[in-house]
Amino acid sequence: MSDHSTAKRRIVVLISGSGSNLQSFIDGCADGSVNGDVVAVISNKAGVKGLERAAAAAIPNITLDHNSFASRTEFDAALADVIDSFSPDLIVLAGFMRILTPQFVNRFLGRLINIHPSLLPKYPGLHTHQRAIDAGDSEAGATVHFVTAELDGGPAIVQARVELLKNDSAETLASRVLNYEHQIYPLAAEWFCQGRLELRDGHVILDNELLPESGVCVEIAERAE
Repeated sequence: MSDHSTAKRRIVVLISGSGSNLQSFIDGCADGSVNGDVVAVISNKAGVKGLERAAAAAIPNITLDHNSFASRTEFDAALADVIDSFSPDLIVLAGFMRILTPQFVNRFLGRLINIHPSLLPKYPGLHTHQRAIDAGDSEAGATVHFVTAELDGGPAIVQARVELLKNDSAETLASRVLNYEHQIYPLAAEWFCQGRLELRDGHVILDNELLPESGVCVEIAERAE
């Protein structure tokens, strides 16, 4: 995609919880740092704070309870149809705690992104911060990546590295990493919305250049929330 037009991209965000990363998208679209509009927020759980955030921003918000479906495949098919009804350019997974079927992923391949709280390919799956501490790592971080059929295995777009302190617990580390997530996730989306970022033959291309396996590593000053 090489369209550098100024037309705003349509973004659908999928959540399962509080939606703090969703808020960074709502804020980024509002202040112009992301050339897009969040046109819908979809949660697989009712009553979560992320739905309140969407409602407060006058964004259509929908609950699609996975428990109402007989199988993962049926849920994913219904979810995909709801997403398509909003004609999105980009689909953002923001704490969406569902493993997606290959059929779903392939339907949106190249316009489906996720953020994972580790320096992928290290620590896919859950409990990433505790695993980094237990391994004695000197740093942790977060990775924005395109979603492929392999869990947390899609190619990296951007990473932020966070120093792991001697007295860190999983909770304190998670809190610091989240600060960085709120900065690099909208950044990756902005590259996509500008037409600078694409998934091509399984590789990430930014400004027509192939990114290294770890994506772009950005230096971000730590900030208070």
